[in-house]
Amino acid sequence: MLFNSLLKTTTILSLSSYPTTTISRSRHFIKQLPYIISRFSYPSCKTSARQLNLKIQKNNKRDMKYVLVTGGVVSGLGKGVTASSIGVVLKACGIRVTSIKIDPYLNTDAGTMSPFEHGEVFVLDDGGEVDLDLGNYERFLDVTLTRDNNITTGKIYQSVLERERKGDYLGKTVQVVPHITDAIKEWIQRVANISVDGKDEAADVCVIELGGTVGDIESMPFIEALRQLSFTVGKDNFCLIHVSLIPVLGVVGEQKTKPTQHSVRELRALGLTPHLLACRSAQPLLDNTKEKLSQFCHVPAENILNVHDVPNIWHVPLLLKNQNAHFAILRQLNLLDVAAPPNLHEWTNRAETFDNLTNSVRIAMVGKYVGLTDSYLSVVKALLHACIACSMKPTIDWVAASDLEDESAKSTPDAHASAWKTLKNASCVLVPGGFGDRGVNGMILAAKYARENKVPYLGICLGMQISVIEFARSVLGWENADSEEFVEGASNHVVKFMPEGSRTHMGNTMRLGSRRTLFQTPHCVTANLYCNSKFVDERHRHRYEVNPNFVGALEDGGLKFVGRDDTGERMEILELPGHPYYVGVQFHPEFKSRPGRPSAPFLGLILAATKQLERHLKTCENGS
Repeated sequence: MLFNSLLKTTTILSLSSYPTTTISRSRHFIKQLPYIISRFSYPSCKTSARQLNLKIQKNNKRDMKYVLVTGGVVSGLGKGVTASSIGVVLKACGIRVTSIKIDPYLNTDAGTMSPFEHGEVFVLDDGGEVDLDLGNYERFLDVTLTRDNNITTGKIYQSVLERERKGDYLGKTVQVVPHITDAIKEWIQRVANISVDGKDEAADVCVIELGGTVGDIESMPFIEALRQLSFTVGKDNFCLIHVSLIPVLGVVGEQKTKPTQHSVRELRALGLTPHLLACRSAQPLLDNTKEKLSQFCHVPAENILNVHDVPNIWHVPLLLKNQNAHFAILRQLNLLDVAAPPNLHEWTNRAETFDNLTNSVRIAMVGKYVGLTDSYLSVVKALLHACIACSMKPTIDWVAASDLEDESAKSTPDAHASAWKTLKNASCVLVPGGFGDRGVNGMILAAKYARENKVPYLGICLGMQISVIEFARSVLGWENADSEEFVEGASNHVVKFMPEGSRTHMGNTMRLGSRRTLFQTPHCVTANLYCNSKFVDERHRHRYEVNPNFVGALEDGGLKFVGRDDTGERMEILELPGHPYYVGVQFHPEFKSRPGRPSAPFLGLILAATKQLERHLKTCENGS
């Protein structure tokens, strides 16, 4: 009875219309109530106190908040950067953030998709092959996501069909609504509660990016599921930000709002009303443009954000912060009472530092997919991080590997001459990963040029295998040395197919995810770049590897494999002693590069290209 009386009294106090200080004191009293009751000697009171303590802890647990970012008018507006920047601003306010990317395509994951069509495949620690936007999330928010943070139509339908085969639906007709939409909601709510920042508790806010544009037929189940989710979690736990285009017609010179009006109308017709508009434009929005958008889109003028073109993407979070985007989002999510003013000093310094850099370093990127720079997005970002650490601006010269080949000299002599001129004018050479035999001979020529002319060289995945093939042919005299990927009948397969791979299935059959590499030589260049660590954990994505049967002969010839896996059978890092910087890595270090924490192999490449490597290594040896 005593317990019930106290509980009733404090509940009345906490719910009455007292001033804020009184309510705060009441809440404090409620928190202290289990302790107060436990001081009584009645066993029943002690039991009730424990029950009340559990109940209070449960009630104090904050509901997950969701920020949904959608796009309209056209694709490629930069929803990923916008969503990442929103996360950065919220994180700067002391809010813990996680991210989910929804891709409406039917592929199970991005692993089998062409880089020319979809850009790079980003690899996560758990081996997930996901959309490149998750790379933006990891770099901006400094988190470690999982494969489930990337939702595709293929994954959803696969999970629903598996449940149907097991009889989980009890013989009911499986339909888009409610089964597919329920599966989407369950997936989102489950993944949103997975910690991605190393802490035990779930994040405060989950930023969801819906790929494609509003109105796409493949997006409809996700739109409906998100509409239902917004209703389920309540208006204080859901914020919708719609990214749209504000074009300017060359003849008229007027900022046109009609495309955005139609896009918002389509969104509202589907049951979702945007709380904020993020308007992409070349120039800042005019006041009359904002007023027009506010009037016809039913969005307050202060909630209309202008994400105009900036010198570099690090300015985008600053752009949002200067327009008080964080205030509008936190107000919608009822988080103003727990958020702090945004602290973006580090971002400001980084953006301004990059803008003020004057010296640049030329990097020859010799690859297969140079027609679409997004095919190597993480490589480009890793180079950017390394260059800024060296106080340099990156100047990337894209070289199509096939243009370096001898056949190109006959078929396209101008392209051949231009490619070689670009290669020879560069301060360093980088050969990234890839699949297939197209352009391989050109990459081999680039590796040979870098080795013979003492030009700093970094080979990643395929680029490492290329350097092994080139060394075996040019130095050891094995003219028919090759990879099993390119020539099946070669007698000297210095690169072979991995035993656990699949020759028939392409998706998710490679060596994927974070794996440990042990340094064999403590004082090698790469180990020093990794701060004299005994091992390193990096992400992999490959089907072929250096054949261990030829490692002895290659090392006798001068090529040193300084990093191996824990079995000692897989070659992970190679170096060429006596060369300014000739490094090959089987893993993909670009996936873990972060602003302010550049990837070690990339940093070494830029340091060598700018004649700073020796001084840096001496600093590392001294432990400073």
